[in-house]
Order: sequence, then C-alpha cells, then structure tokens
Amino acid sequence: MVVVVDYGAGNLRSVVRAVERAGVQPVVSHDPRDLDRADAVILPGVGAAADTMAHLGAYGLVDPIRAYIRGGRPFLGVCMGLQALLTGSEEGGWHPCLDVMAGRVARFGEDLIVPHMGWNSVHQQRPHPVFEGIPNPAFFYFVHSYYCQPSDVTMIAATTPYGGDFASVLAHDNVVATQFHPEKSGDAGLRLYENFLIWAGVRERAAA
Repeated sequence: MVVVVDYGAGNLRSVVRAVERAGVQPVVSHDPRDLDRADAVILPGVGAAADTMAHLGAYGLVDPIRAYIRGGRPFLGVCMGLQALLTGSEEGGWHPCLDVMAGRVARFGEDLIVPHMGWNSVHQQRPHPVFEGIPNPAFFYFVHSYYCQPSDVTMIAATTPYGGDFASVLAHDNVVATQFHPEKSGDAGLRLYENFLIWAGVRERAAA
C-alpha cells in the first residue's frame, strides 16, 4: 500500500494523479494507523514550515512519520515534504521540524528573486534509483523561497543553480526527497515517481 499523507497540503491531487499514472492506486490518508500498514509513503507539501508541522501535529502524524522512517521503509518527500525532514526551518523565525535529517532550512539571499519559481536544471551528484532513465541534467519545476542545508553533504543527491548551487534532492538510506515538484514536471517528473515506486517494490506488485 502506498500512502500519500494528507495534512491539508494544496498540491495533493496532482501528486495522486502522478502516482496513478505511474501505475499505482495510492491511499490518501491522515490516519497514523495507515503508516503502520504502508509499504511506501509520500509526503507532499506547499506552504510554510510552521503550518506544516502544526498540521502534522494536529493529526498525530509527527511521531508515526519518524517511526516509519526509522523502520527503514521507502519514503518520498516533495517540496515542503523535503524541508520538513530537516532539524528546523528559519522561515518566519526558527521552527523545529521532523529532524530525521540533520540540517536547517534557510532563505535564499536578498539578491535573488523569491520565490524561486519555474523550470530549472537538476544536476545529479551521484547515482540513485529514482534517477533511472532521467537525463543529467534534467529540468524540473520549482516554487520555493527557502532551501535545505543538510549537515551531512553526502545526503545531497542532486543540486540546482540559483545564486549558487543548492540541494534539490536529498537521499539517505530509505529516504529520498525533492525540492522541486515532480508532479508538475512533465515526463521527467512522472518517471521519477515511477522510479520511486519501483525502488519501493510496490509498482510490480500493483501490476501483478
């Protein structure tokens, strides 16, 4: 079972459609018990870190998400779903996040236009199964004003240029997360969702 976490994020439907097009019918849920039964979890998101953490907390999802990731099962974070994985965010002051990846979320410099919006190149820094069949570089769609600074730079699987290179994909063990929106990124984005589902071992089971 693939669970798309529903905590009020505005881009939920487009994520669900992308997963469906990749050959899997996901379960959309904010019930923590569904995480216990999940074979793969996708955490989408738009908006502010404080609101995201407040909504996850209101649904009782904070500790279950941490426990799910500690359990070694496949997890995909998208946009705010990436930023929420870090220790905390500077957005609107310091806000603690899930702290499953050490690091902080910082605002782009004042010399840059924010939000960073539109298509930009993603440069793979090391191999990962979610990049299978995707050109290097490839273009994906971004909408964000803050970016991730992981404490462990070996977690950076891809970078994107915007006033210097920032981490646009983080990957560590069973977790992979993107700053861009694959569901809004055409064929490359759909391929990334498909690759995640294959890596998670759920796409083959869905087709059987």
